[in-house]
Amino acid sequence: MKQYTLDWTRYEELARQAVAEGVVLVKNEQKTLPLQPETKLAVFGRSQFHYYKSGTGSGGMVNVGHVTTPLEALRERTDIHINESLYATYEEWVKENPFDQGVGWAGEPWSQQEMDVSDELVEQAAQESDVALIMIGRTAGEDRDNTADPGSYLLTDIEHAMIERITKRFQKTVVVLNVGNIIDMKWADEPSAILYAWQGGMEGGKGLVDVLVGDVTPSGKLTDTIARSIEDYPSTKNFGHADKGIYQEDIYVGYRYFETFAKDDVLYPFGFGLSYTTFKTEVKQTKEVDGVLTVDVEVTNTGDCDGKEVVQLYVEKPQGKLGNPLRSMVAFEKTLLLEPGERQTLSFNVHMTDFASYDDSGVTGHESSFVLEAGTYQLYVGTDVRSASLAFEVEQQEQLVLETLSENMAPVLPFERMKPIQGERGFEVGYESTPLHAVDVETRYLEERPETRPFTDDQGIKLSDVYHGKASLDAFLDQLTDGDLACIVRGQGMNSPRVTPGTAAAFGGVSDRLNELGIPAACCADGPSGIRMDIGTKAFALPNGTLLASTFNVDLVEDLFEMTGLEMRKNRVDTLLGPGMNIHRNPLNGRNFEYFSEDPHVTGKMAVAQLNGMHRVGVTGTLKHFSANNQEAHRHDIDSVVSERALREIYLKGFEMAVKEGRATSIMTTYGAVNGIWTAGLYDQNTRILRDEWGFEGIVMTDWWAKVNFREDESANRQNTAAMVRSQNDLYMVVDRPDLNSFEDNTMVSLEEGIVTRGELMRSARNICSFILKSPAMERLLGIHDGSVEVLDFEDETNQQDAFELDYQHLENGEHVDLSGIDTSTGNTHVFAISVDQTGTYDITLTARSNAGELAQMPVTLFANNIPGATFTFNGTDGEWVTQTKQIFFLNQHNYLQLYFALSGLEVKDVSFTLADEFSMKNG
Repeated sequence: MKQYTLDWTRYEELARQAVAEGVVLVKNEQKTLPLQPETKLAVFGRSQFHYYKSGTGSGGMVNVGHVTTPLEALRERTDIHINESLYATYEEWVKENPFDQGVGWAGEPWSQQEMDVSDELVEQAAQESDVALIMIGRTAGEDRDNTADPGSYLLTDIEHAMIERITKRFQKTVVVLNVGNIIDMKWADEPSAILYAWQGGMEGGKGLVDVLVGDVTPSGKLTDTIARSIEDYPSTKNFGHADKGIYQEDIYVGYRYFETFAKDDVLYPFGFGLSYTTFKTEVKQTKEVDGVLTVDVEVTNTGDCDGKEVVQLYVEKPQGKLGNPLRSMVAFEKTLLLEPGERQTLSFNVHMTDFASYDDSGVTGHESSFVLEAGTYQLYVGTDVRSASLAFEVEQQEQLVLETLSENMAPVLPFERMKPIQGERGFEVGYESTPLHAVDVETRYLEERPETRPFTDDQGIKLSDVYHGKASLDAFLDQLTDGDLACIVRGQGMNSPRVTPGTAAAFGGVSDRLNELGIPAACCADGPSGIRMDIGTKAFALPNGTLLASTFNVDLVEDLFEMTGLEMRKNRVDTLLGPGMNIHRNPLNGRNFEYFSEDPHVTGKMAVAQLNGMHRVGVTGTLKHFSANNQEAHRHDIDSVVSERALREIYLKGFEMAVKEGRATSIMTTYGAVNGIWTAGLYDQNTRILRDEWGFEGIVMTDWWAKVNFREDESANRQNTAAMVRSQNDLYMVVDRPDLNSFEDNTMVSLEEGIVTRGELMRSARNICSFILKSPAMERLLGIHDGSVEVLDFEDETNQQDAFELDYQHLENGEHVDLSGIDTSTGNTHVFAISVDQTGTYDITLTARSNAGELAQMPVTLFANNIPGATFTFNGTDGEWVTQTKQIFFLNQHNYLQLYFALSGLEVKDVSFTLADEFSMKNG
């Protein structure tokens, strides 16, 4: 039997190193940083008491035992002296102004109320301290974009006044930005030092302090361009709309736009980041052989402390007929840790094929093709996009067609897209008509339908026979009835009893009948910031995607995600729902914290690194969200209107790299549409590009309760699994009872009407079973590996819950759960699981009593599937049993519940669940 060992200390060390290498120092005047030994430090900002380990939503809901804040890490230092008087002032203010957690899903505020510091308070702190450190915190996330308002993208008046007052009185002031995304920086000229600390997970405070005190020299680089104003980003005017998002900027996203048209609008360029030391980069050799450019770059540490540097390569293509950005990243690499005077030579091999542009109009004479237009291709080398200097030129004598493809995912709505026009002072923004949809997609699809093999009935073949080579997968699948095939394309969840409690879904063996055929249920859990388990099981909270990308260290990210893979093994999770790899099209996207960058090359390389790490130990990640999920507002309804060229060169590119280089085997589509077709049913994307062109062999799943449609001229709905299967999106996520079709999808009806064929259902079943055959779920079924993982150096006993042994209690309408005898002391929780026959709104009645005084307040909060559902506040009852009733909506059949007792003194008897109305998901 295979055995795996997770070294928890190593896990923490790698995460801490990632945080330290991902912190981006964008300003450091007067040698403000690093903090010198014996520094007297005044810490301002309420965020010192609440560090944002991640953004919000499913990607941030990781239960952790403890998150080390920067303040905690600083206080552990014996050579840094915190101003205790100032700390006490904040501590008292925070007691009177507690943290606002918001209410419900996506209800968290972007920021917290800040204390208004007086001149007197700042003056006293300045007299007692050497350096001021100001913490600014922000969050956003799933279903909750940022806005261009104070407290979100902008500083509040109180925050700005705080920075002004402190910088006027302190000679050295450090602003630390604990954010998931870049924010407005108009105030950047005021403090002497600024750090983007991002959101670093549970080790975030330690890694940040390593940089602040100089134990680690900063080497992080920006993965986004920081412009002077949100209005400077060309996507802003088309961001946040309710129905259509016009990608008018086309391929000119981020630095591709600014370096071509608007250099003066940039405060901090893409790839920028300071160090405590200095480096000299020198191109030592360049050559071109058979279309491969070799560039050797020598990096020398010319400063007085050790450090790492990132070398970045950009290409400037000829404008030709297509038009191109003046810079496009083609490669990057990070040095090892270099001592003062030490040097390292980095060798880059860049293929000319990486310089290709996609012609979606036929202007080059080769429509739907990647081409190298004739002209001069210039390669720039540097440490950010702005400082990169010309290192090599290659002359392409004649146009070269590299790959001839076909029209896919073309827009149907006419719009004008951006294109450079030569002006007197450089390139100016011009526009051209975007090529539109011209292919009869339905006819083409019908011609490409798979053949249907005959149903053989039960031949006694189990999936284990396929695993051991005793039977073919086709022979196994031919035994499946139409009902089996309709069932297997439904994922079960959330909180399916067939897999690890509290996880996002089960798929594959989601019915007793499929289990009898030897198909195990595979498990997926939310990520990518760590494993989400709503039962309360503790997991490791990872640094966010933007931070990891800012390290520009693919080897480090790969090592870190090997540890995550081992933790997945420990918790019997087969695929993590991540990496998130959509493009930072606009800084206001709330989910940018999960994603990596405005650049597709960085995005692709980071996704490949995460996959490689997980693949080392036999688990994998699910790439998401495929594709063009670049705003959270109205994400179920938004239609991204985007050209084929922008899709090919920007929004699909990272996914393509993850498939081809990272051997991805699982992908999640989006909630919204691309050019009129909701991606869960987008045949061009899910079959023609992903599988036929890229060679993807794996599963495609919907996002949870996604909508699907067949054509641009029809609305989408959640029951249209026929359109999903036709597109080769294999799994509908999620259904409570897949065997009973509790969501009332149209698979069987469409099969009878010939809208979907048995061959198409067989194709998805093959994809699902092929994935499972290679997954740990199959190993567990066969006893090759039972899911146990030895964990070394793990001290937090709260993580050792017997989550796998928690049983569901099935409740008829009106039944109760006995709570007598449970521990209701302050801060205690009680966890239990229930199954209900019908989803909908329930009256939750809690019976309790107390001998406390009548003015006593004893709150009890009920969490449903890790989301606060209702709070019951009891007063003293003179020992008499009393009841309180609240309402909670259960979206799932299977639910993990947790009672949290904020204050002792209460005895509880039971809690009952009564369906409050006639609504159910079957009717909705």
